[in-house]
Amino acid sequence: MPVRRPHGSFLAGEAGELAGVPGTTLGQWARRGLIRSSVSDGEPRRYAVEDVAEATVVRALLERGARHADVHATIERLQPARWPLSAAILATTTELRPRIALRADDGDWILTRRGWQRPATPIPLREVHVRLNSA
Repeated sequence: MPVRRPHGSFLAGEAGELAGVPGTTLGQWARRGLIRSSVSDGEPRRYAVEDVAEATVVRALLERGARHADVHATIERLQPARWPLSAAILATTTELRPRIALRADDGDWILTRRGWQRPATPIPLREVHVRLNSA
């Protein structure tokens, strides 16, 4: 599999605007490992289009009530993809405290403390889509 290279170069404010979050939030997510700054991780950080796509998935998961720890666990379990969140088909459960789900060819998988688990019965899921902020 060829190594994908990053495309474009955005400062935090620009990348955050596309992802729908403040640039400072994007920087915090990069420092905490929720996204990366693929173009440059020195100051100032520079983000690729692929990093912005990852940030839109992080934003969607957090807005739906997923915990930061669950987003971190999802990233870890989807490695070694360079941009794991936007490369996977993710969803969230519709429960009061949503859980992250992975949609795969062999069915849906729910992230639990033990890793990815197949639900015993089908459960309603809401897919996460990469959507750049156009406003």
